[in-house]
Amino acid sequence: MGAVEDRLAALGLTLPQPAAPLAAYVPAVITGNLVYTSGQLPLSGGALPETGKVGEGESLVAPARAKEYAATCALNGLAAAKSVLGDLDRITRVVKVVGFVASDPSFTGAPGVVNGASELLGQVFAEAGQHARSAVGVAVLPLDSPVEVELILEFA
Repeated sequence: MGAVEDRLAALGLTLPQPAAPLAAYVPAVITGNLVYTSGQLPLSGGALPETGKVGEGESLVAPARAKEYAATCALNGLAAAKSVLGDLDRITRVVKVVGFVASDPSFTGAPGVVNGASELLGQVFAEAGQHARSAVGVAVLPLDSPVEVELILEFA
């Protein structure tokens, strides 16, 4: 286990196996010195912990829980990156995070939800974890997931 996985362990996290693709794509690809991950859902043990739209109110996914799911998405993205890099210690910078939040029409807090991914990456990579980002509210995500995150990572 390398330094990145040691930091994850210190946070009480274990890197999962990369999620199997749901369609015709691969979990991550390398081009030049960048790794692009496919969109990652908050799968844990092969299942979503919760489905539906994010928002305030009955039958909606609470924003605080969706923020936790965004962190799980980032963790799954690191697993996808490791599958092509072999070692997460090769990552020199988190370049960009793109987060999608399946939002109730009245919910405008997508940036706060995607902070779950951003904050985890900051804890793991410190200054190298500071990144550009998009947080987008959408009507629906695969498997009715409340959140999806993709990463662009630089490596040496």
